[in-house]
Amino acid sequence: MMKTLEKYQSCSYGSLEANLPANETQNSYQDYLMLKARVEVLQQSQRNLLGEDLSPLNTKELEHLEHQLETSLKQIRSRKTQFILDQLSDLQNRLEETSVQAPEGMAWEAAGHGPNNIQQTRLPSHPEAFFHPLEGNNSSSQIG
Repeated sequence: MMKTLEKYQSCSYGSLEANLPANETQNSYQDYLMLKARVEVLQQSQRNLLGEDLSPLNTKELEHLEHQLETSLKQIRSRKTQFILDQLSDLQNRLEETSVQAPEGMAWEAAGHGPNNIQQTRLPSHPEAFFHPLEGNNSSSQIG
């Protein structure tokens, strides 16, 4: 009796488990088909945005494409403007920091420690006094 019940349960539940993978396989295949169609639509849209394969599009689709391109261009320009404004703000902050530090540097130079107070050696006013003729026989230094 016990063996009969075990056989019954295994056959009853086994058939349910066998149907379950078939349903999952069917659902997975449906998901695959939907994703494949979505990829094809996105690839076509990408080609259209790049200016390729526009001949099958009607006027309404072309206007929609133009609107998408204009919106994208506005976003790009907005990002560029924001980036430039951020750079400008950063440069202004650096300038303010430099101007705050500049009075300290000027006080240092005024105390005689700056580069303006370095003694510079002057060259003689007569260049011939600086250069001396070589001594010796010039004929021995002939080339060739």
